[in-house]
Amino acid sequence: MIDKIVFYCCISFIVLSIANGQTVTIDYTSFVQPLAGTSASTTPSATKHGSTTELLANTIPSVTQPFAMTQWTAQTRLGEAKCIAPYYYHDKEITGFRGTHWLSGGCTQDYGSVTIMPITGSLTTRLENYKAAFDHKDEIASPNYYSVLLKKYGLKVEMTATKRAAIFQITADRDDSLYLLITPNSDVDQASISVKQITNEITGNNPAHRIYQGWGKPAGFSGYFVVETESSFKNYGVFSNTEILQEKSITHKKGLGAYIGMKVIKGEVIKVRIGTSFSSVEGARKNLKAEINTWDFNSIKNQSSKVWNKALGQIEVSTSEVKHKQIFYTSFYHAMQHPRLYNDVDGTYPMFSKSYQLAKLAKGNYYDDFSMWDIYRAQLPLLELLQPAFINDCVNSLLLKAEQGGWLPNFPCWNSYTSAMVGDHATAFIASAYVNGIRSYNVEKAYTVMRKNAFEIPTPEDYADGKGRRSLANYLQYGYYPIEDEITDAFHKKEQVSRTLEYAFDDACLAALAKGLGKAKDVALLSKRAINYKNVFDTTIGFANGRFTNGAWYKPLDPDKKLPVNAEGISLFTEGTSRQYSFYVPQDIDGLTKLLGGKQGLENKLDSLFINVHYWHGNEPGHQVPFMYNYTNAPHKTQYWVHKILAEEYGEGVGGLSGNDDAGQMSAWYQFASMGFYPVNPANGLYQLTSPLFDKVLVHLPNKKTITISCDRQSSSSIYIQQILLNGKKLNGLSISHKDLAAGANLLFKMSEKPLNSK
Repeated sequence: MIDKIVFYCCISFIVLSIANGQTVTIDYTSFVQPLAGTSASTTPSATKHGSTTELLANTIPSVTQPFAMTQWTAQTRLGEAKCIAPYYYHDKEITGFRGTHWLSGGCTQDYGSVTIMPITGSLTTRLENYKAAFDHKDEIASPNYYSVLLKKYGLKVEMTATKRAAIFQITADRDDSLYLLITPNSDVDQASISVKQITNEITGNNPAHRIYQGWGKPAGFSGYFVVETESSFKNYGVFSNTEILQEKSITHKKGLGAYIGMKVIKGEVIKVRIGTSFSSVEGARKNLKAEINTWDFNSIKNQSSKVWNKALGQIEVSTSEVKHKQIFYTSFYHAMQHPRLYNDVDGTYPMFSKSYQLAKLAKGNYYDDFSMWDIYRAQLPLLELLQPAFINDCVNSLLLKAEQGGWLPNFPCWNSYTSAMVGDHATAFIASAYVNGIRSYNVEKAYTVMRKNAFEIPTPEDYADGKGRRSLANYLQYGYYPIEDEITDAFHKKEQVSRTLEYAFDDACLAALAKGLGKAKDVALLSKRAINYKNVFDTTIGFANGRFTNGAWYKPLDPDKKLPVNAEGISLFTEGTSRQYSFYVPQDIDGLTKLLGGKQGLENKLDSLFINVHYWHGNEPGHQVPFMYNYTNAPHKTQYWVHKILAEEYGEGVGGLSGNDDAGQMSAWYQFASMGFYPVNPANGLYQLTSPLFDKVLVHLPNKKTITISCDRQSSSSIYIQQILLNGKKLNGLSISHKDLAAGANLLFKMSEKPLNSK
């Protein structure tokens, strides 16, 4: 059925031509396929290397706006459990329509969500009775609009959204009684809901809770909502699971919710609008009034369409392959789901790592849900190029978190410390922004909190709460994480080699910022730590390996076996193998090349990964690896393998994403690679070049500059670069600076069917 959905999108392409002019308006949303990634991955590397939740892209067909507070989706799964997205394509029944805070493409949790379910006939609050089968042929999904037929109830449900609110349009195809079930989705039975008939309003909240560090503890804020109906209602009440109560409110009960009921006639349209907030019910009400102060559904739908087209249209790609456009703009849509807007329209937001304390911004916006282990690699760098003002808001948000919580968080989600994954990549992100000239924040303050993470040991209480680097003392003592240090106070325990490699990179990033600020002593210390990767590189076998406190290497190491690597449960790597992780030295590829015996040694090692099908695109630490042939004498292999990955690891179907999209990182990789450049080291201000997928790309920058990327190719098989011209002059090498691109650039790739200098 996905093929039919794709076809629908193709024919809905809008072209508006002025009779005697050249103006053409493109509806970029028509290329977006929100259902892509809602089923298990079918790509080659995912099926070979992935398992269980790693096979799921875990995206949802969200109706929203870029970087919004709340996404809206049909709901096929209940609850807010870890790794369970609200919607999966192969589920057969809808149980509601959810205002969700699911981390798109991740394996975390939803929180503070609310669900609305329309039913007809007799009132029931029993799930088995009210869930409704649906058919994908009756489903339309786009970034700004979703609709589906619930034939069981004779209802067509439509929804569109702004950043903090949504409006529903529910059309009845028969005379009947209609009920709306409104459910805060608290898995710990702590939600509340109230009905106010006099104002046609239902209000409530769903307290957020932490996972990872502080698992199960309150996150210190709630998801608040205000539901308003255009039509008045006389029949209303609350419920707890199947127990229906003639009351106006209910709190802290299992499966609680509220219902309202009204009579409808055939063809009647019932409209419902919902405001959300992380601050208060009043905040949700203000947000709703500011963003949807109308009952005109189509006006909000059209407004949201304009927002998405402006965002998607920042990059124009030209190709005769509609499939490539669909994948590109779907990737762009996925890359603009997060970070999440947290403040109300008046600037009010819940303070970080506090208990129901509010603050108010003087300017800008406050963001959270940074899947930082993933997105510092490509998703945030993409936005550094496209939206530097947004990046400034993101950095300022991180600095507010450090100020309010005492430490710079490494992976802040649900407005809390998590200490999820490995590394300290908020440092890498801020350093990347700084190196790329994005500095509308207190740089000294930023350096201070970044340095604190790198040099100071938190108190036991702070450490348990997820503050500070994990087990930093051992890293400082040994220059690596010894196998004996199992790092038990973390969700990702052990994984000592990956930790060493990633902290070494973070130290290099901090050194770059220290250098910019003239802190020579710190530059020397951090530069030394940046080569700690050498302490876990076993030259006797040519791979990264674990070491004990006495310096001895772990034996025997199988470089192609995923963790745990032995029966004793020694887990040296994060979600991958030694062969895959041994290339994670983006800060010093020249040094890694020397360890491998020179450029030929690096090329051979890369060949061993790709030719033997050990490359796993679904694991982020390998995303820079295809571009590393640029550091050898065979850069054409980067062009070959990137082209192959674009073709095989991304598709237009529901299984077309190579594993977890991880808040848009997997999608951002596609955008960069298909345009012909990628930030192998996001914090050195350079991009590695490869052959673009498209005939022409226009990137419209906020400074009114444009990056123009053109390809002169003989055929679709011309994937190899013969020459690159930058602004009309021959470019030496295969890299380009962020500074050159941000100033506006004209890149012409002259392509061939054979590699340069091939016989």
